[in-house]
Amino acid sequence: MKGSQWLLHVVAAALALAAVSARADYGDDRARIEDLQARYLFAFDFGDAEGYAGTFAPDGILDYGAGEIKGRAAIAEFIASGRKRTEEARARTPAGQRPNVGRHIISNIVIQVNGDKARSLSYWSHMTSGADGRGGVDFFGHYEDELVKVNGEWLFARRRIYNEAIPEWASEYVNPVTTPSAAPRQRAPAAPAG
Repeated sequence: MKGSQWLLHVVAAALALAAVSARADYGDDRARIEDLQARYLFAFDFGDAEGYAGTFAPDGILDYGAGEIKGRAAIAEFIASGRKRTEEARARTPAGQRPNVGRHIISNIVIQVNGDKARSLSYWSHMTSGADGRGGVDFFGHYEDELVKVNGEWLFARRRIYNEAIPEWASEYVNPVTTPSAAPRQRAPAAPAG
């Protein structure tokens, strides 16, 4: 009897250790995924094309409603062209005014980890400053992410960006935690002026 009780204690202790280890693994994975999301936004806001592209898997996909951008090289070029436009706009800032500056904020992060793959959802908001340096929220939406762990590092396999200010890129009125959203639609080309 004592031998079987000892064995039950050993099995219970092993199960408890496995449960603690699984929670610790989830905590580590969650922290690394939250860090990935923060690094993504810092790189985006500061026009760091290589840093931004480096948050994606080599064959990662960015989908924000203007079509899918596939692979790190194409994603880096997308950010580099945005940085160039920002630098040109900053150079045209009238004397005595501050250039517009934009910053993203991420919140309400939900992460589901399944081995070396994960799904993440989060809210984002964007603030832009004006000529006096003061600003406000001008856009908001949410991200729906598929992530993959490559050589121990979490990366975006696919990031879908929903923007509530743009009808084609807005989400449906369905909870994306329980029901993934349809992909953002492409905007119709602007009509020629005149």
